[in-house]
Amino acid sequence: EKAAPAVVNIYTRTLVRRERHPIFDDPLFQRFFGRNPEPDQRIQSSLGSGVIMAAEGYVLTNNHVIHGADEIVVALRDGREANARVVGTDPESDLALLQIQLDDLPVIQLASGDLRIGDVVLAIGNPFGVGQTVTLGIVSATGRNQLGLNTYEDYIQTDAAINPGNSGGALINAMGELVGINTAIFSKSGGSQGIGFAIPAALADRTMQDIAEHGSPVRGWLGLEVQESTPALLEALDLPRALTGLIVTGIYPDGPADKAGLNIGDIIVRINQQNADSARRAMNQIAAIRPGDNVQIEFLHAGQQRQVSAVAGQRKTVAAD
Repeated sequence: EKAAPAVVNIYTRTLVRRERHPIFDDPLFQRFFGRNPEPDQRIQSSLGSGVIMAAEGYVLTNNHVIHGADEIVVALRDGREANARVVGTDPESDLALLQIQLDDLPVIQLASGDLRIGDVVLAIGNPFGVGQTVTLGIVSATGRNQLGLNTYEDYIQTDAAINPGNSGGALINAMGELVGINTAIFSKSGGSQGIGFAIPAALADRTMQDIAEHGSPVRGWLGLEVQESTPALLEALDLPRALTGLIVTGIYPDGPADKAGLNIGDIIVRINQQNADSARRAMNQIAAIRPGDNVQIEFLHAGQQRQVSAVAGQRKTVAAD
């Protein structure tokens, strides 16, 4: 009752143009069958879900739900509909921000506190276009990455059924508060098999604020490339095989890392007092830093432990295709 009114259905229409077969332009063919029996364009429709995040009409959904759409219609639970404009998109996290012009909009409330494995969650969306539907499950895991879905991955995993059309809908807790934006399922058949993924609400809200204010997400950047250490690499560098860290394999000239004094071959062991043992997790951590903030980096240089402070830059936004 608390959250469902703020979860919307999203319908998109895309004008698809296709090339006409050359035979249709042949005079002999046209003599017997007439001109252009095959249309060279058609309307392609798709559907998904979204969440009303602010009274100004901001609706958060997945980028893949509205990507390439010529028309986007948002339908509320109370029966109202409105055409939506795209405020901005973030293909790297698969989020998009829309805006609709309607009065007295219901707004979702964000959850406070940490989400724990085993917490009860409910997924609200419009699966298969049958209408608003609620499914129940628990939090199976948090911090899921390396799934190959997007550049930035920090997913909540849940066994609440998430099916096609649920994308962009709300994952809520037992108090009706938003904990995530439903994004994807792991399935070979296309149906829910108890492995669904949602973007954490805090990350989604930050992306929404960035897009609303700047037109695109704002992410930190250090200007380096790293590779996770392996026993073989450490042995080749005459370092302890049990050492965990990220080996610097590339430095952007005049970038924050370069200015801070890091070099190719250095091994980063901590970033802001957190162990640097995963390249994907480190990338997410750096992206969450605001440009201009100081980043404490502990690393090994020629076997000697050092610490520097780098000033985070801003990562360039990757545009949608």
